[in-house]
Amino acid sequence: MDSPIKIKNIVKQNYGKIALSKTSCCATGSCCSSADVAKNAGYTAEELAKLDDANLGLGCGNPTALSSLKAGEIVLDLGSGGGIDCFIAAKKVGNSGRVIGIDMTPEMIQLAKENAKKLNFQNVEFILGDIERIPVEDNTVDVVISNCVINLSLNKEQVFKEIYRVLKNSGRMAISDIVLNGTLPEEIKNSELAYIGCIAGAVQKEYYISLIYNTGFHDVTIVKECAYNTIYESKELKVDDVHVSNFKNYSDVIKSISIVAWK
Repeated sequence: MDSPIKIKNIVKQNYGKIALSKTSCCATGSCCSSADVAKNAGYTAEELAKLDDANLGLGCGNPTALSSLKAGEIVLDLGSGGGIDCFIAAKKVGNSGRVIGIDMTPEMIQLAKENAKKLNFQNVEFILGDIERIPVEDNTVDVVISNCVINLSLNKEQVFKEIYRVLKNSGRMAISDIVLNGTLPEEIKNSELAYIGCIAGAVQKEYYISLIYNTGFHDVTIVKECAYNTIYESKELKVDDVHVSNFKNYSDVIKSISIVAWK
């Protein structure tokens, strides 16, 4: 695998292309319906209504459904993309609340801002920033959400430390992400496409959970867990234009998990 800086630039470039095209391609390398992916990930038809441009089909869960958002709360979304989770959260916290979306891709920030203006959301803002150095003050956020993004960081421990830092005391984190329950072939682990697709950057589930506990979070709960291909409904895992193997062979290895934890 390349250096962290090179990998981060590759991620920026590819997600920038997705933002400009307003379409997503799955980790398998073949395009699939953003609406179908979102529904399989746990979004309701009501949540997706009128949010087509914000739904890029990049998630692996629905963290807003886990976060028990209340009116007036301040929500931070890490890796906000086109803004779908921010807009769903904004409806739940109401005008007395506030939602902040952080993304390191300028094109995604621009797209999200355009979507916010088009949809007339007044309680949402989008900030260009890195989830390993969140541009938010200490102890100021009630809830942190993130959807299939932390796996893209090569320093996941630092991300969890940053989440802990910005959360208020008794604040909570609700995230969906990809983890591993076994090993993957070297050609997948070393593939740029598999990294961008949230597979090659994933770590073992037990290690992922231990990072959260070691940061200081308590009551860490896996609310939902399913096979990655349950969401993407793909038959083959395509990496860099090579069909490595039948995707079902890895359904017990690549997992989507949704977690809630408290500060």
